[in-house]
Amino acid sequence: MRRREFITLVGGAAAWPIAARAQQPPMPVLGFVSGRSSESSARFGAVFRKALNEAGFVEGQNVMVEYHWLDGQYDRLPALMAELVRSRVAVIVTPIFGAGALAAKAATTTIPIVFGVAEDPVKLGLVASLARPDGNATGINFLSAEVVAKRLGLLHDLVPKAVRIAVLVNPGSSSTAETTLRDIPEAARALGLQIQILQAGTSREIEAAFATLVRDRADALFVAPDGFFTSRRVQFATLATRHAIPATYPVRDFAEVGGLMSYGVNTTDALRQVGVYAGRILKGAKPADLPVVQSTKFEFVINMQTARALGIEVPAQLLATVDEVIE
Repeated sequence: MRRREFITLVGGAAAWPIAARAQQPPMPVLGFVSGRSSESSARFGAVFRKALNEAGFVEGQNVMVEYHWLDGQYDRLPALMAELVRSRVAVIVTPIFGAGALAAKAATTTIPIVFGVAEDPVKLGLVASLARPDGNATGINFLSAEVVAKRLGLLHDLVPKAVRIAVLVNPGSSSTAETTLRDIPEAARALGLQIQILQAGTSREIEAAFATLVRDRADALFVAPDGFFTSRRVQFATLATRHAIPATYPVRDFAEVGGLMSYGVNTTDALRQVGVYAGRILKGAKPADLPVVQSTKFEFVINMQTARALGIEVPAQLLATVDEVIE
Protein backbone atom coordinates (compact mmCIF):
# COMPACT_ATOMS: atom_id res chain seq x y z
CA MET A 1 0.00 0.00 0.00
CA ARG A 2 1.33 3.43 -0.92
CA ARG A 3 2.13 5.78 1.97
CA ARG A 4 -0.35 8.44 0.77
CA GLU A 5 -3.15 5.87 0.56
CA PHE A 6 -2.29 4.61 4.04
CA ILE A 7 -2.45 8.11 5.52
CA THR A 8 -5.79 8.74 3.81
CA LEU A 9 -7.20 5.48 5.14
CA VAL A 10 -6.03 6.12 8.71
CA GLY A 11 -7.24 9.71 8.61
CA GLY A 12 -10.65 8.61 7.37
CA ALA A 13 -10.92 5.96 10.07
CA ALA A 14 -10.03 8.48 12.74
CA ALA A 15 -12.49 11.04 11.43
CA TRP A 16 -15.44 8.64 11.18
CA PRO A 17 -16.33 8.50 14.90
CA ILE A 18 -16.20 12.29 15.12
CA ALA A 19 -18.58 12.64 12.19
CA ALA A 20 -20.85 9.98 13.70
CA ARG A 21 -20.91 11.79 17.02
CA ALA A 22 -21.76 15.03 15.29
CA GLN A 23 -24.77 13.36 13.70
CA GLN A 24 -26.06 11.93 16.99
CA PRO A 25 -29.12 13.69 18.43
CA PRO A 26 -28.40 16.23 21.20
CA MET A 27 -28.87 15.24 24.82
CA PRO A 28 -32.44 15.93 26.07
CA VAL A 29 -32.78 18.89 28.42
CA LEU A 30 -35.20 19.15 31.34
CA GLY A 31 -36.31 22.57 32.52
CA PHE A 32 -36.64 22.34 36.34
CA VAL A 33 -38.47 25.38 37.78
CA SER A 34 -38.91 25.98 41.52
CA GLY A 35 -40.23 28.89 43.54
CA ARG A 36 -37.57 28.24 46.18
CA SER A 37 -34.00 29.50 46.41
CA SER A 38 -31.11 27.30 45.36
CA GLU A 39 -29.44 27.68 48.77
CA SER A 40 -32.41 26.13 50.54
CA SER A 41 -33.03 23.29 48.11
CA ALA A 42 -30.06 20.94 48.05
CA ARG A 43 -32.26 18.01 49.06
CA PHE A 44 -34.86 19.07 46.49
CA GLY A 45 -32.49 18.56 43.58
CA ALA A 46 -30.89 15.43 45.06
CA VAL A 47 -34.19 13.58 45.37
CA PHE A 48 -35.18 14.51 41.83
CA ARG A 49 -31.84 13.37 40.41
CA LYS A 50 -32.07 10.06 42.29
CA ALA A 51 -35.48 9.36 40.74
CA LEU A 52 -34.10 10.15 37.29
CA ASN A 53 -31.17 7.80 37.95
CA GLU A 54 -33.58 5.00 38.84
CA ALA A 55 -35.30 5.59 35.50
CA GLY A 56 -31.97 5.18 33.73
CA PHE A 57 -31.04 8.84 33.26
CA VAL A 58 -27.84 10.32 34.67
CA GLU A 59 -27.41 14.07 34.62
CA GLY A 60 -24.53 15.04 32.37
CA GLN A 61 -24.40 11.64 30.69
CA ASN A 62 -27.70 11.09 28.91
CA VAL A 63 -29.78 14.03 30.15
CA MET A 64 -29.19 17.66 31.07
CA VAL A 65 -31.16 19.54 33.73
CA GLU A 66 -31.47 23.32 33.72
CA TYR A 67 -32.34 24.43 37.27
CA HIS A 68 -34.23 27.67 37.72
CA TRP A 69 -34.67 28.80 41.36
CA LEU A 70 -36.98 31.82 41.46
CA ASP A 71 -36.66 32.60 45.17
CA GLY A 72 -40.18 34.01 45.24
CA GLN A 73 -39.79 36.16 42.11
CA TYR A 74 -42.89 34.74 40.45
CA ASP A 75 -43.16 37.69 38.10
CA ARG A 76 -40.26 36.10 36.18
CA LEU A 77 -42.34 33.05 35.28
CA PRO A 78 -43.85 34.16 31.94
CA ALA A 79 -40.47 35.18 30.47
CA LEU A 80 -38.75 32.08 31.85
CA MET A 81 -41.36 29.70 30.43
CA ALA A 82 -41.23 31.47 27.08
CA GLU A 83 -37.46 30.95 27.02
CA LEU A 84 -37.80 27.24 27.89
CA VAL A 85 -40.29 26.85 25.04
CA ARG A 86 -37.98 28.67 22.61
CA SER A 87 -35.07 26.45 23.59
CA ARG A 88 -37.27 23.37 23.06
CA VAL A 89 -36.59 21.57 26.32
CA ALA A 90 -37.75 17.96 26.39
CA VAL A 91 -39.80 18.33 29.60
CA ILE A 92 -40.76 21.20 31.93
CA VAL A 93 -40.78 20.13 35.58
CA THR A 94 -42.51 22.25 38.25
CA PRO A 95 -42.31 20.26 41.51
CA ILE A 96 -44.52 21.47 44.37
CA PHE A 97 -45.10 24.74 42.55
CA GLY A 98 -48.64 25.55 41.42
CA ALA A 99 -47.77 28.95 39.97
CA GLY A 100 -45.03 27.35 37.91
CA ALA A 101 -47.36 24.68 36.56
CA LEU A 102 -49.91 27.27 35.46
CA ALA A 103 -47.24 29.39 33.79
CA ALA A 104 -45.90 26.35 31.95
CA LYS A 105 -49.36 25.35 30.78
CA ALA A 106 -49.99 28.88 29.52
CA ALA A 107 -46.70 28.85 27.61
CA THR A 108 -47.03 25.55 25.72
CA THR A 109 -49.54 22.93 24.67
CA THR A 110 -46.93 20.60 23.19
CA ILE A 111 -43.90 20.33 25.50
CA PRO A 112 -44.59 17.76 28.26
CA ILE A 113 -45.09 19.22 31.75
CA VAL A 114 -44.69 17.30 35.01
CA PHE A 115 -46.18 19.25 37.93
CA GLY A 116 -46.65 18.99 41.66
CA VAL A 117 -49.64 21.03 42.90
CA ALA A 118 -51.55 21.34 46.14
CA GLU A 119 -54.71 22.43 44.32
CA ASP A 120 -57.11 20.37 42.22
CA PRO A 121 -55.34 20.18 38.82
CA VAL A 122 -58.69 19.72 37.05
CA LYS A 123 -60.08 22.96 38.49
CA LEU A 124 -56.81 24.70 37.66
CA GLY A 125 -57.21 23.62 34.04
CA LEU A 126 -53.97 21.65 33.99
CA VAL A 127 -55.66 18.33 33.09
CA ALA A 128 -59.02 17.14 31.81
CA SER A 129 -59.30 14.49 34.54
CA LEU A 130 -57.05 12.78 37.06
CA ALA A 131 -57.32 9.40 35.37
CA ARG A 132 -56.82 10.71 31.82
CA PRO A 133 -55.03 14.06 31.74
CA ASP A 134 -55.69 14.33 27.97
CA GLY A 135 -53.07 16.98 27.28
CA ASN A 136 -49.41 17.78 27.73
CA ALA A 137 -49.37 17.88 31.54
CA THR A 138 -49.50 15.37 34.40
CA GLY A 139 -47.98 14.98 37.84
CA ILE A 140 -48.93 14.75 41.50
CA ASN A 141 -51.71 16.36 43.56
CA PHE A 142 -51.45 16.92 47.33
CA LEU A 143 -55.14 17.15 48.31
CA SER A 144 -54.75 20.57 49.93
CA ALA A 145 -58.32 21.06 51.20
CA GLU A 146 -58.04 18.07 53.50
CA VAL A 147 -54.55 19.16 54.58
CA VAL A 148 -55.65 22.71 55.50
CA ALA A 149 -58.37 21.47 57.84
CA LYS A 150 -56.14 18.79 59.33
CA ARG A 151 -53.25 21.17 59.98
CA LEU A 152 -55.46 23.79 61.59
CA GLY A 153 -56.99 21.06 63.75
CA LEU A 154 -53.55 19.86 64.88
CA LEU A 155 -52.57 23.44 65.78
CA HIS A 156 -55.76 23.72 67.82
CA ASP A 157 -54.97 20.44 69.59
CA LEU A 158 -51.45 21.62 70.39
CA VAL A 159 -52.45 25.12 71.49
CA PRO A 160 -56.13 24.83 72.53
CA LYS A 161 -56.25 28.31 74.07
CA ALA A 162 -55.29 29.97 70.78
CA VAL A 163 -58.45 31.50 69.30
CA ARG A 164 -57.22 34.33 67.06
CA ILE A 165 -55.25 32.77 64.21
CA ALA A 166 -53.28 34.84 61.70
CA VAL A 167 -53.13 33.22 58.24
CA LEU A 168 -50.20 34.25 56.06
CA VAL A 169 -50.35 33.79 52.27
CA ASN A 170 -48.15 34.87 49.38
CA PRO A 171 -50.28 36.80 46.85
CA GLY A 172 -47.66 36.06 44.19
CA SER A 173 -48.55 32.37 44.45
CA SER A 174 -52.14 33.05 43.48
CA SER A 175 -53.47 29.50 43.09
CA THR A 176 -52.15 28.33 46.48
CA ALA A 177 -53.23 31.52 48.20
CA GLU A 178 -56.73 31.25 46.73
CA THR A 179 -57.04 27.62 47.80
CA THR A 180 -55.94 28.41 51.36
CA LEU A 181 -58.28 31.38 51.61
CA ARG A 182 -61.13 29.29 50.27
CA ASP A 183 -60.64 26.32 52.57
CA ILE A 184 -59.56 27.82 55.87
CA PRO A 185 -62.69 29.83 56.85
CA GLU A 186 -64.85 26.70 57.04
CA ALA A 187 -62.15 24.80 58.93
CA ALA A 188 -61.83 27.69 61.38
CA ARG A 189 -65.59 27.93 61.95
CA ALA A 190 -65.76 24.22 62.72
CA LEU A 191 -63.19 24.74 65.48
CA GLY A 192 -64.60 28.03 66.76
CA LEU A 193 -61.54 29.99 65.68
CA GLN A 194 -61.20 33.56 64.38
CA ILE A 195 -58.88 34.22 61.46
CA GLN A 196 -56.99 37.26 60.25
CA ILE A 197 -55.52 37.23 56.72
CA LEU A 198 -52.04 38.65 56.16
CA GLN A 199 -49.99 38.76 52.96
CA ALA A 200 -46.27 38.70 52.24
CA GLY A 201 -44.19 38.21 49.12
CA THR A 202 -40.77 39.46 50.26
CA SER A 203 -38.56 39.09 53.33
CA ARG A 204 -39.41 42.63 54.39
CA GLU A 205 -43.14 41.88 54.08
CA ILE A 206 -42.71 38.79 56.25
CA GLU A 207 -41.18 41.04 58.92
CA ALA A 208 -44.10 43.44 58.54
CA ALA A 209 -46.63 40.61 58.81
CA PHE A 210 -45.14 39.51 62.12
CA ALA A 211 -45.23 43.09 63.38
CA THR A 212 -48.92 43.24 62.47
CA LEU A 213 -49.91 39.97 64.10
CA VAL A 214 -48.01 40.92 67.27
CA ARG A 215 -49.69 44.33 67.34
CA ASP A 216 -53.11 42.74 66.79
CA ARG A 217 -52.35 40.11 69.45
CA ALA A 218 -52.88 37.03 67.34
CA ASP A 219 -52.60 33.84 69.36
CA ALA A 220 -50.99 31.71 66.65
CA LEU A 221 -49.89 31.72 63.02
CA PHE A 222 -50.89 29.49 60.09
CA VAL A 223 -48.41 29.72 57.20
CA ALA A 224 -49.77 28.77 53.77
CA PRO A 225 -47.76 26.51 51.42
CA ASP A 226 -45.33 28.47 49.26
CA GLY A 227 -41.88 27.79 47.87
CA PHE A 228 -40.65 31.28 48.77
CA PHE A 229 -41.86 30.87 52.33
CA THR A 230 -39.97 27.58 52.56
CA SER A 231 -36.82 29.35 51.39
CA ARG A 232 -37.32 31.80 54.27
CA ARG A 233 -38.01 29.13 56.88
CA VAL A 234 -35.16 30.26 59.15
CA GLN A 235 -36.58 33.77 59.14
CA PHE A 236 -40.00 32.39 60.08
CA ALA A 237 -38.64 30.25 62.90
CA THR A 238 -36.54 33.13 64.26
CA LEU A 239 -39.40 35.65 64.22
CA ALA A 240 -41.91 33.20 65.70
CA THR A 241 -39.51 32.40 68.57
CA ARG A 242 -38.63 36.05 69.14
CA HIS A 243 -42.29 37.02 69.42
CA ALA A 244 -43.38 33.80 71.19
CA ILE A 245 -45.89 32.96 68.46
CA PRO A 246 -46.94 29.30 68.05
CA ALA A 247 -46.92 28.62 64.32
CA THR A 248 -47.86 25.77 62.01
CA TYR A 249 -46.13 25.20 58.71
CA PRO A 250 -46.85 23.17 55.54
CA VAL A 251 -43.66 21.06 55.31
CA ARG A 252 -41.10 19.54 57.67
CA ASP A 253 -38.34 21.88 56.45
CA PHE A 254 -39.68 24.52 58.87
CA ALA A 255 -39.69 22.22 61.90
CA GLU A 256 -36.14 21.13 61.11
CA VAL A 257 -34.86 24.69 61.62
CA GLY A 258 -36.88 25.51 64.73
CA GLY A 259 -40.49 25.88 63.59
CA LEU A 260 -42.96 24.58 66.16
CA MET A 261 -44.86 22.09 64.00
CA SER A 262 -45.57 21.07 60.45
CA TYR A 263 -48.12 18.92 58.73
CA GLY A 264 -48.19 18.32 55.02
CA VAL A 265 -47.12 16.27 52.07
CA ASN A 266 -43.98 14.19 52.31
CA THR A 267 -41.91 16.30 49.92
CA THR A 268 -39.38 13.53 49.35
CA ASP A 269 -42.08 11.20 48.07
CA ALA A 270 -43.64 13.95 45.95
CA LEU A 271 -40.33 14.87 44.34
CA ARG A 272 -39.57 11.22 43.70
CA GLN A 273 -42.87 10.82 41.85
CA VAL A 274 -42.19 13.92 39.74
CA GLY A 275 -38.79 12.49 38.84
CA VAL A 276 -40.31 9.11 37.98
CA TYR A 277 -42.80 10.69 35.58
CA ALA A 278 -40.10 12.86 34.00
CA GLY A 279 -38.07 9.71 33.38
CA ARG A 280 -41.01 7.88 31.85
CA ILE A 281 -41.70 10.76 29.50
CA LEU A 282 -38.06 10.84 28.44
CA LYS A 283 -38.48 7.16 27.53
CA GLY A 284 -41.40 8.00 25.26
CA ALA A 285 -44.51 7.99 27.48
CA LYS A 286 -47.10 10.71 26.84
CA PRO A 287 -48.41 12.88 29.70
CA ALA A 288 -51.96 12.22 28.48
CA ASP A 289 -51.50 8.53 29.29
CA LEU A 290 -50.00 9.04 32.77
CA PRO A 291 -52.73 9.52 35.40
CA VAL A 292 -52.27 12.23 38.01
CA VAL A 293 -51.04 10.66 41.25
CA GLN A 294 -52.78 11.74 44.45
CA SER A 295 -50.34 11.86 47.34
CA THR A 296 -51.05 9.50 50.24
CA LYS A 297 -47.91 10.24 52.27
CA PHE A 298 -48.22 13.06 54.77
CA GLU A 299 -46.13 13.76 57.85
CA PHE A 300 -46.72 15.46 61.20
CA VAL A 301 -43.59 16.83 62.85
CA ILE A 302 -43.17 18.65 66.17
CA ASN A 303 -40.04 20.44 67.34
CA MET A 304 -40.01 19.71 71.08
CA GLN A 305 -37.25 22.19 71.82
CA THR A 306 -39.37 24.98 70.37
CA ALA A 307 -42.47 23.71 72.19
CA ARG A 308 -40.61 23.87 75.52
CA ALA A 309 -39.27 27.36 74.71
CA LEU A 310 -42.87 28.50 74.12
CA GLY A 311 -44.06 26.82 77.31
CA ILE A 312 -46.24 24.37 75.40
CA GLU A 313 -46.85 20.93 76.85
CA VAL A 314 -47.65 18.50 74.05
CA PRO A 315 -50.67 16.34 75.00
CA ALA A 316 -49.87 12.61 75.16
CA GLN A 317 -52.67 11.73 72.72
CA LEU A 318 -51.31 14.22 70.20
CA LEU A 319 -47.75 13.01 70.68
CA ALA A 320 -48.91 9.51 69.82
CA THR A 321 -49.90 10.68 66.32
CA VAL A 322 -46.63 12.46 65.52
CA ASP A 323 -44.52 10.98 62.73
CA GLU A 324 -41.35 12.58 64.04
CA VAL A 325 -40.29 14.49 67.14
CA ILE A 326 -37.31 16.81 66.73
CA GLU A 327 -35.38 17.34 69.95
